[in-house]
Amino acid sequence: MADRRPRGYQPDWHPRPATLELLAEVEMILGRYAAQMPLTIRQIWYAAVADGALAKQERSYKRLVELLAMARRSGRISWLAIRDDTDPPAEPRTFDGPDGFRRAVADAVHGYRLDRQAGQEARLEVWCEPAGLVPQLAAVTDPWGVPVYAGAVFTGLAGKRAAARRAAADGHGAVRIMVISDWDPGREHLFTSLAEDIKAFAALDAPDVRMDFEHLAVTERQIAELRLPAAPVRTGERRPFPGGATTQAEAIPPDALAALVREAISRCCDSDVLAAVLAREDDERHALLEELGRFLRDA
Repeated sequence: MADRRPRGYQPDWHPRPATLELLAEVEMILGRYAAQMPLTIRQIWYAAVADGALAKQERSYKRLVELLAMARRSGRISWLAIRDDTDPPAEPRTFDGPDGFRRAVADAVHGYRLDRQAGQEARLEVWCEPAGLVPQLAAVTDPWGVPVYAGAVFTGLAGKRAAARRAAADGHGAVRIMVISDWDPGREHLFTSLAEDIKAFAALDAPDVRMDFEHLAVTERQIAELRLPAAPVRTGERRPFPGGATTQAEAIPPDALAALVREAISRCCDSDVLAAVLAREDDERHALLEELGRFLRDA
Protein backbone atom coordinates (compact mmCIF):
# COMPACT_ATOMS: atom_id res chain seq x y z
CA MET A 1 0.00 0.00 0.00
CA ALA A 2 1.43 3.40 -0.99
CA ASP A 3 2.35 5.87 1.73
CA ARG A 4 -0.06 8.77 1.23
CA ARG A 5 1.48 11.13 3.76
CA PRO A 6 2.30 14.59 2.37
CA ARG A 7 5.74 15.20 0.92
CA GLY A 8 7.55 18.44 0.21
CA TYR A 9 5.72 21.77 0.10
CA GLN A 10 1.93 21.84 0.34
CA PRO A 11 0.81 25.26 -0.93
CA ASP A 12 -2.70 24.00 -1.70
CA TRP A 13 -3.44 22.80 1.83
CA HIS A 14 -7.03 23.66 2.84
CA PRO A 15 -7.52 22.86 6.52
CA ARG A 16 -10.93 22.10 7.96
CA PRO A 17 -12.67 24.64 10.24
CA ALA A 18 -11.59 22.86 13.44
CA THR A 19 -8.00 22.79 12.20
CA LEU A 20 -8.19 26.48 11.33
CA GLU A 21 -9.27 27.24 14.90
CA LEU A 22 -6.27 25.39 16.29
CA LEU A 23 -4.00 27.05 13.75
CA ALA A 24 -5.25 30.46 14.92
CA GLU A 25 -4.42 29.43 18.49
CA VAL A 26 -0.90 28.43 17.43
CA GLU A 27 -0.38 31.73 15.62
CA MET A 28 -1.53 33.58 18.74
CA ILE A 29 0.96 31.61 20.88
CA LEU A 30 3.79 32.33 18.45
CA GLY A 31 2.91 36.01 18.57
CA ARG A 32 2.77 35.98 22.36
CA TYR A 33 6.26 34.48 22.63
CA ALA A 34 7.83 36.09 19.57
CA ALA A 35 10.76 37.31 21.68
CA GLN A 36 11.59 33.74 22.70
CA MET A 37 11.36 32.04 19.28
CA PRO A 38 12.09 29.47 18.07
CA LEU A 39 9.76 27.51 20.34
CA THR A 40 9.71 23.76 20.71
CA ILE A 41 6.56 21.90 19.69
CA ARG A 42 6.07 20.81 23.28
CA GLN A 43 6.21 24.43 24.47
CA ILE A 44 3.49 25.32 21.97
CA TRP A 45 1.46 22.33 23.14
CA TYR A 46 1.72 23.30 26.80
CA ALA A 47 0.67 26.87 25.96
CA ALA A 48 -2.35 25.56 24.04
CA VAL A 49 -3.23 23.31 26.99
CA ALA A 50 -2.95 26.26 29.39
CA ASP A 51 -5.22 28.30 27.07
CA GLY A 52 -7.79 25.50 27.05
CA ALA A 53 -7.43 24.95 23.30
CA LEU A 54 -6.13 21.38 23.70
CA ALA A 55 -6.58 18.66 26.28
CA LYS A 56 -3.46 17.38 28.04
CA GLN A 57 -3.49 14.06 26.21
CA GLU A 58 -0.94 12.35 24.01
CA ARG A 59 -3.35 12.32 21.07
CA SER A 60 -3.72 16.09 21.23
CA TYR A 61 0.06 16.41 21.11
CA LYS A 62 0.19 14.16 18.03
CA ARG A 63 -2.55 16.25 16.44
CA LEU A 64 -0.48 19.38 17.04
CA VAL A 65 2.63 17.76 15.55
CA GLU A 66 0.71 16.93 12.37
CA LEU A 67 -0.84 20.39 12.16
CA LEU A 68 2.50 22.17 12.57
CA ALA A 69 4.06 19.99 9.89
CA MET A 70 1.37 20.92 7.39
CA ALA A 71 1.39 24.56 8.46
CA ARG A 72 5.09 24.76 7.71
CA ARG A 73 4.81 22.78 4.48
CA SER A 74 2.07 25.16 3.32
CA GLY A 75 3.90 28.34 4.34
CA ARG A 76 1.33 29.40 6.94
CA ILE A 77 3.96 29.21 9.71
CA SER A 78 7.61 30.15 9.31
CA TRP A 79 10.14 27.34 9.39
CA LEU A 80 12.21 29.50 11.74
CA ALA A 81 9.45 29.76 14.36
CA ILE A 82 9.83 26.19 15.58
CA ARG A 83 12.89 24.45 16.93
CA ASP A 84 13.64 20.99 15.55
CA ASP A 85 15.99 18.77 17.53
CA THR A 86 18.45 17.97 14.79
CA ASP A 87 22.16 17.32 15.07
CA PRO A 88 24.37 20.08 13.65
CA PRO A 89 25.71 19.26 10.21
CA ALA A 90 29.40 18.81 9.44
CA GLU A 91 29.75 21.03 6.39
CA PRO A 92 33.01 22.32 4.86
CA ARG A 93 33.58 26.08 5.00
CA THR A 94 33.89 27.57 1.52
CA PHE A 95 34.04 31.03 -0.06
CA ASP A 96 32.88 32.41 -3.39
CA GLY A 97 36.31 33.94 -3.96
CA PRO A 98 38.70 36.47 -2.37
CA ASP A 99 35.94 39.05 -1.89
CA GLY A 100 33.81 36.51 -0.04
CA PHE A 101 36.75 35.68 2.19
CA ARG A 102 37.33 39.38 2.93
CA ARG A 103 33.65 39.77 3.90
CA ALA A 104 33.95 36.77 6.20
CA VAL A 105 37.03 38.28 7.87
CA ALA A 106 35.21 41.61 8.29
CA ASP A 107 32.21 39.84 9.80
CA ALA A 108 34.52 38.01 12.20
CA VAL A 109 36.07 41.29 13.34
CA HIS A 110 32.62 42.85 13.81
CA GLY A 111 31.76 39.84 15.98
CA TYR A 112 34.89 40.15 18.12
CA ARG A 113 34.15 39.66 21.79
CA LEU A 114 36.02 38.95 24.98
CA ASP A 115 35.23 36.44 27.69
CA ARG A 116 32.38 38.34 29.32
CA GLN A 117 32.68 36.31 32.50
CA ALA A 118 36.30 37.39 33.04
CA GLY A 119 36.82 38.89 36.49
CA GLN A 120 33.59 37.51 37.96
CA GLU A 121 33.69 35.70 41.26
CA ALA A 122 32.27 32.50 39.75
CA ARG A 123 31.89 31.22 36.21
CA LEU A 124 28.27 30.42 35.36
CA GLU A 125 26.87 27.66 33.17
CA VAL A 126 23.26 26.78 32.37
CA TRP A 127 22.47 23.08 31.87
CA CYS A 128 19.10 22.28 30.32
CA GLU A 129 17.55 18.82 30.05
CA PRO A 130 15.40 19.52 26.93
CA ALA A 131 17.86 20.08 24.06
CA GLY A 132 15.25 22.02 22.11
CA LEU A 133 15.44 24.93 24.55
CA VAL A 134 19.13 25.65 23.89
CA PRO A 135 18.74 28.45 21.27
CA GLN A 136 16.02 30.10 23.34
CA LEU A 137 18.10 30.07 26.51
CA ALA A 138 21.31 31.04 24.70
CA ALA A 139 19.59 34.21 23.49
CA VAL A 140 18.99 35.09 27.15
CA THR A 141 22.45 34.17 28.46
CA ASP A 142 24.51 35.56 25.56
CA PRO A 143 24.88 39.16 26.86
CA TRP A 144 26.66 37.75 29.93
CA GLY A 145 28.71 35.20 27.96
CA VAL A 146 27.12 32.32 29.84
CA PRO A 147 27.14 29.01 27.90
CA VAL A 148 24.17 26.64 27.69
CA TYR A 149 24.64 22.86 27.64
CA ALA A 150 21.88 20.34 27.04
CA GLY A 151 20.72 16.81 26.50
CA ALA A 152 23.41 14.17 26.76
CA VAL A 153 25.57 16.21 29.14
CA PHE A 154 23.23 15.09 31.91
CA THR A 155 23.93 11.41 31.45
CA GLY A 156 27.07 11.36 29.29
CA LEU A 157 30.31 10.61 31.04
CA ALA A 158 32.33 12.80 28.68
CA GLY A 159 30.09 15.81 29.28
CA LYS A 160 30.52 15.62 33.05
CA ARG A 161 34.28 15.27 32.79
CA ALA A 162 34.38 18.17 30.32
CA ALA A 163 32.70 20.39 32.93
CA ALA A 164 35.48 19.63 35.40
CA ARG A 165 38.12 20.24 32.74
CA ARG A 166 36.57 23.63 31.90
CA ALA A 167 36.66 24.52 35.58
CA ALA A 168 40.37 23.69 35.70
CA ALA A 169 41.19 25.73 32.60
CA ASP A 170 39.30 28.94 33.07
CA GLY A 171 40.95 30.50 36.09
CA HIS A 172 37.90 31.13 38.27
CA GLY A 173 37.85 30.09 41.90
CA ALA A 174 34.29 28.82 41.61
CA VAL A 175 31.88 27.46 39.01
CA ARG A 176 28.11 27.61 39.41
CA ILE A 177 26.00 25.25 37.28
CA MET A 178 22.32 26.20 37.03
CA VAL A 179 20.16 23.21 36.08
CA ILE A 180 16.81 23.22 34.28
CA SER A 181 15.12 19.83 34.30
CA ASP A 182 11.71 18.19 34.58
CA TRP A 183 9.95 17.78 37.93
CA ASP A 184 9.60 14.02 38.25
CA PRO A 185 11.07 11.08 40.22
CA GLY A 186 14.15 11.15 38.00
CA ARG A 187 14.88 14.77 38.90
CA GLU A 188 16.53 14.17 42.25
CA HIS A 189 18.55 11.26 40.93
CA LEU A 190 19.61 13.25 37.86
CA PHE A 191 20.55 16.37 39.81
CA THR A 192 22.35 14.48 42.58
CA SER A 193 24.29 12.18 40.26
CA LEU A 194 25.22 15.12 38.04
CA ALA A 195 26.63 17.12 40.95
CA GLU A 196 28.39 14.16 42.54
CA ASP A 197 30.02 13.00 39.32
CA ILE A 198 31.26 16.44 38.29
CA LYS A 199 32.60 17.11 41.78
CA ALA A 200 34.39 13.76 41.76
CA PHE A 201 36.10 14.59 38.45
CA ALA A 202 36.88 18.12 39.66
CA ALA A 203 38.50 16.79 42.84
CA LEU A 204 41.41 15.70 40.63
CA ASP A 205 41.10 17.92 37.56
CA ALA A 206 40.26 21.18 39.38
CA PRO A 207 41.02 20.67 43.09
CA ASP A 208 41.16 24.41 43.87
CA VAL A 209 37.81 25.25 42.24
CA ARG A 210 34.56 25.25 44.21
CA MET A 211 31.75 23.58 42.26
CA ASP A 212 28.24 24.82 43.10
CA PHE A 213 24.95 23.53 41.71
CA GLU A 214 21.52 25.19 41.66
CA HIS A 215 18.30 23.54 40.52
CA LEU A 216 16.80 26.51 38.73
CA ALA A 217 13.65 24.81 37.40
CA VAL A 218 11.24 23.08 37.63
CA THR A 219 10.39 23.48 41.33
CA GLU A 220 7.21 22.91 43.33
CA ARG A 221 6.96 26.63 43.97
CA GLN A 222 7.09 27.38 40.24
CA ILE A 223 4.42 24.76 39.56
CA ALA A 224 2.11 26.47 42.05
CA GLU A 225 2.90 30.08 41.11
CA LEU A 226 2.75 29.53 37.35
CA ARG A 227 -0.09 26.98 37.56
CA LEU A 228 1.83 24.58 35.37
CA PRO A 229 0.03 21.52 33.94
CA ALA A 230 0.98 18.24 35.61
CA ALA A 231 0.66 14.52 35.05
CA PRO A 232 0.38 11.64 37.55
CA VAL A 233 3.53 9.87 38.68
CA ARG A 234 4.06 6.79 36.54
CA THR A 235 2.57 3.62 37.98
CA GLY A 236 5.19 1.38 39.56
CA GLU A 237 7.67 4.21 40.15
CA ARG A 238 9.69 3.34 43.26
CA ARG A 239 12.18 6.17 43.46
CA PRO A 240 11.50 8.63 46.28
CA PHE A 241 9.75 11.76 45.06
CA PRO A 242 8.36 14.64 47.15
CA GLY A 243 5.75 15.68 44.59
CA GLY A 244 2.34 14.25 43.86
CA ALA A 245 2.52 14.88 40.11
CA THR A 246 5.12 15.46 37.39
CA THR A 247 5.77 18.53 35.24
CA GLN A 248 8.09 19.02 32.28
CA ALA A 249 10.46 21.96 31.96
CA GLU A 250 8.85 22.92 28.65
CA ALA A 251 5.58 23.54 30.51
CA ILE A 252 7.05 26.78 31.85
CA PRO A 253 5.89 29.64 29.59
CA PRO A 254 8.85 30.76 27.44
CA ASP A 255 8.80 34.33 28.72
CA ALA A 256 8.66 33.15 32.33
CA LEU A 257 11.59 30.80 31.74
CA ALA A 258 13.60 33.59 30.12
CA ALA A 259 12.89 35.89 33.07
CA LEU A 260 13.88 33.14 35.51
CA VAL A 261 17.25 32.60 33.83
CA ARG A 262 17.87 36.32 33.40
CA GLU A 263 17.21 37.00 37.08
CA ALA A 264 19.44 34.13 38.22
CA ILE A 265 22.38 35.34 36.13
CA SER A 266 21.90 38.98 37.16
CA ARG A 267 21.93 37.91 40.80
CA CYS A 268 25.35 36.26 40.39
CA CYS A 269 26.99 38.77 38.04
CA ASP A 270 28.91 41.91 39.07
CA SER A 271 27.56 44.48 36.61
CA ASP A 272 30.51 46.87 37.08
CA VAL A 273 33.00 44.12 36.17
CA LEU A 274 30.94 43.22 33.11
CA ALA A 275 30.71 46.87 32.04
CA ALA A 276 34.51 47.17 32.13
CA VAL A 277 34.90 44.05 29.97
CA LEU A 278 32.34 45.36 27.45
CA ALA A 279 34.13 48.73 27.23
CA ARG A 280 37.45 47.02 26.55
CA GLU A 281 35.77 44.73 24.03
CA ASP A 282 34.35 47.71 22.14
CA ASP A 283 37.71 49.53 22.09
CA GLU A 284 39.55 46.46 20.81
CA ARG A 285 36.90 45.78 18.16
CA HIS A 286 37.29 49.31 16.76
CA ALA A 287 41.09 48.97 16.77
CA LEU A 288 40.84 45.68 14.88
CA LEU A 289 38.50 47.22 12.31
CA GLU A 290 40.95 50.05 11.69
CA GLU A 291 43.80 47.56 11.38
CA LEU A 292 41.76 45.45 8.97
CA GLY A 293 40.95 48.52 6.89
CA ARG A 294 44.65 49.40 6.56
CA PHE A 295 45.48 45.81 5.65
CA LEU A 296 42.86 45.69 2.89
CA ARG A 297 43.98 49.06 1.49
CA ASP A 298 47.61 47.91 1.38
CA ALA A 299 46.84 44.47 -0.03
